Amino acid sequence: MQGHEESVTKHEQLLQHIESLKIGTKISVRKLAKGMGVSEGTAYRAVKEAENLGIVITKERIGTVRVEKKPRNITDQLTFGDVVEIVEGHVLGGADGLDKNLHKYVIGAMKIDAMARYIDAGSLLIVGNREDAHSLALEQGAGVLITGGFGTSREVKTLADRLSLPIISSRHDTFTVASMINRAIFDRLIKKKIMLVEDIVVRKPKVNMLKVTSNISDFDQLSIETGAQHFPVVDEWNRVIGIVSRKDVEELSGDQSIEKCLTRHPITVGLQTSLASAAQIMVWEGIDFLPVVDRNRKLISSVTRREVLQAMRDARNQPQLGETFEHLMWNGFAEERDENGRLFFHGMITPQMATDLGTISHGVLTSLMTQAGLNAAKDASGADYVVDNLTTYFVRPVQIENPVVITPVVLEMSRRACKLEIVMTYQDFLVSKAVMTLQSIDHA
Repeated sequence: MQGHEESVTKHEQLLQHIESLKIGTKISVRKLAKGMGVSEGTAYRAVKEAENLGIVITKERIGTVRVEKKPRNITDQLTFGDVVEIVEGHVLGGADGLDKNLHKYVIGAMKIDAMARYIDAGSLLIVGNREDAHSLALEQGAGVLITGGFGTSREVKTLADRLSLPIISSRHDTFTVASMINRAIFDRLIKKKIMLVEDIVVRKPKVNMLKVTSNISDFDQLSIETGAQHFPVVDEWNRVIGIVSRKDVEELSGDQSIEKCLTRHPITVGLQTSLASAAQIMVWEGIDFLPVVDRNRKLISSVTRREVLQAMRDARNQPQLGETFEHLMWNGFAEERDENGRLFFHGMITPQMATDLGTISHGVLTSLMTQAGLNAAKDASGADYVVDNLTTYFVRPVQIENPVVITPVVLEMSRRACKLEIVMTYQDFLVSKAVMTLQSIDHA
């Protein structure tokens, strides 16, 4: 066990050393290992973790470099370096400009004089082996992406290096690279909409915690200072070993050790855990507090149910950026109410929803009925829910381009749960029926 502690300590020392380096410092695994007195394998693992943490990056033809960690999704824009990875390309020149942002891209399927009107600084010209177009783009402050696996002349490469504007070659054709870049932009917008635990943690000024050597008086003092009722408990290595709440210490005197009353092996989350997952964990486990740890289980911060729910509500108030497959399917359905005010949905089964046999995919059908049930439950109570159970009966196949109606009926609702029956019909014939149980993520 002692050897394990020493290896963890060396690893942390390496990470702290890397973090202490000046921005722009080049990092060599061999030199790092020699300077810190560790094996190259240990140094390599520390560098890879530093890369995952965002404090170093590895650039083509440059190597591993210490960089300043940027907040997640600080910009919607891609960099030229991102483009290199997206199109599986390699850099022919101008590598110093890979960190520059890409504002737009232009497909060079026109004569040079016409092309010049569309190219400006910060854009990316996508073109084949046309060296005159390569030079034109660079002179106007744009990067160049050469498709078809072609190269360019030594003069163009020299110009790219002098202007610090990247010229990239990709084996894919123009249509494919444009589609790949569009997909990457689309995915980035979706990721920005999905909030992570990291988005809460970065706004919290400090971590409130207790040591395993703390006593009940320490808990009371920290609770008075912060107003919190739950705290993570850490050992001498700052690793989370438990949590303690007001309920745990109610009948204990001030000089008794926290270690005697803490809840050991608590459920934890990481920075990259989505807020929806964190909320769902709290629902399933019936808890209101989660420590946030790194991969070595060392404490980073903590989040409460209230913080998670508030952040999720704030995210929903933002404009929709990008659409998932579920959103694209559901956007084709309209919401209406019958004469009794009950909610129902109607829409068309599109070809994209079909199987090879021309009938609706069971997965799509389940997704549509689930979305209808979630919307109906929120309409009835105003709360947000996660699916606990879904039992679906498929009665008859639905063909593409058939109009269907989905009618959810709330069977039972409490503060914590909701049970619904969901019916899908086509021309008044039953197509599918489901019984769904939902758990509220809003209850205290």
